Amino acid sequence: MTDGGLPDMSTLMAQAQQMQQQLLAAQDELARTQVTGTAGGGLVTATVTGSGEVVALAIDPSAIDPADPEGLADLVLAALRDGARAAAELQQQAMGPLAQGLGGLGGGPGGGLGLPGR
Repeated sequence: MTDGGLPDMSTLMAQAQQMQQQLLAAQDELARTQVTGTAGGGLVTATVTGSGEVVALAIDPSAIDPADPEGLADLVLAALRDGARAAAELQQQAMGPLAQGLGGLGGGPGGGLGLPGR
């Protein structure tokens, strides 16, 4: 501690480095974790990583109606949105507690220390 009751710069830098390592580890875990989104009672399934990348899309053959391509497009979009929602929830669970810990370091999101965001 300094005379003013504030932690010294080396302590702050060590804490910032530790938080950065925790954030990077959480981001790596998110990139490896997969969630699914579905639509039409499971007729269309989208697989999305926790970082938001769509890695697979499965369409049940019974969902394919040549007379209704818009219906299939709607199901695909709904499954993708559901997958994105699930990925966002996973991100919040993984990154939320870490990001909240950055608030006291000053300077807005990431504490102004160049730490990776969500």
